[in-house]
Amino acid sequence: MTTSSDLPLAGLVVLDMSQFLSGPYATLRLQDMGARVIKIERPGAGDLSRSLYLSDTEIGGDSTIFHAINRGKESLAIDLKSVADVDRLKRLIARADVLVQNFRPGVIERLGLDYEAVRAINPRIVYGSISGYGEEGPWVKRPGQDLLAQARSGIMWLTGDDSHGPVPMGLAIGDMFAGAALAQGLLAGLVKRGITGKGSHVQTSLLETLVDLQFEVLTTYLNDGRRMPKRSDFRSAHAYLSAPYGVYEASDGYIAIAMTPIARLQELMDLESLAPYAGDPKRWFTERDAIKRLIGDAVRNRTVGEWLAILEPADIWCSPVYDWDELLGSEGFAVLDMLQRVEREDDVSILTTRSPLRIDGVRPKMTRAAPRVGEHTEAITREFGL
Repeated sequence: MTTSSDLPLAGLVVLDMSQFLSGPYATLRLQDMGARVIKIERPGAGDLSRSLYLSDTEIGGDSTIFHAINRGKESLAIDLKSVADVDRLKRLIARADVLVQNFRPGVIERLGLDYEAVRAINPRIVYGSISGYGEEGPWVKRPGQDLLAQARSGIMWLTGDDSHGPVPMGLAIGDMFAGAALAQGLLAGLVKRGITGKGSHVQTSLLETLVDLQFEVLTTYLNDGRRMPKRSDFRSAHAYLSAPYGVYEASDGYIAIAMTPIARLQELMDLESLAPYAGDPKRWFTERDAIKRLIGDAVRNRTVGEWLAILEPADIWCSPVYDWDELLGSEGFAVLDMLQRVEREDDVSILTTRSPLRIDGVRPKMTRAAPRVGEHTEAITREFGL
């Protein structure tokens, strides 16, 4: 059985000065790998995401989103407007391994806690910064918020049917991918420090990671005469892929069908109307809406289970489309053991997700819920002599 001391980052101290999602997501990933994460929060109010509600559910006075992304962390209340408190924080920085911040460009400099200032205190520290659009250029002062970053990234023109206009992703993908990218950079910085003894400044932004997320389709666009992608207008699932790629409505639910030769589908579905398209792969793209409508009309006549019984034995790439109830009720999900209950002494108990990684075959487990604002201030002050 893997214990917390066996995890790869055990013994490292991470100071999380970030708020909302992107920075805290990065430090959550480090914590799941064994790092100790101390969240630096404003006295009283704390991280603004404590009151960022996705529903009317509140647990222990905080939002579910705060609990989800800050489970297992410690909270040190620091007033960044207080000289005495900032001095205490600097003493802690001197003993930390990693610091993460996602203030708007210019704010951390005014606080005197930018990378150069922090490096003067601790040359070995690996310092991570996340912004909305980078640290220079005309968008620097724009709000670094996920929906707005998605809007500028071009990604909204890849999802949904062609007639839908721009469609945002239904998750804060800019925040999540920026956090994941920063976590990768921080780990690389820690490797460098192990080799050279020197720290690093790792920087990324919501926009940069959203652009990187699109590397496959952007590379096609850049090397294909800069032709804009055109989404299918029926059951679109990928702007650049031909029929039958999409999600189709059956008589009792939905089924996803990925890359499949039209001739093979014609045979398996006994769909003679596909015959004119079967031998010409170019038409699978140029006339994909017509082809997909023919497939869609046929799919409606049977259940998801009936279609899976026909397509799966023929090695057709297909899947039922699950909602959360169906996913969580499935054997495939149960065997992954991706959920855990975290708790706190004030009767807070919340069911949430676990780390997506396994170390030596074991998925790290966390039992402690997100902290109250400043919950660990006294203990951390004593431990580090602040």
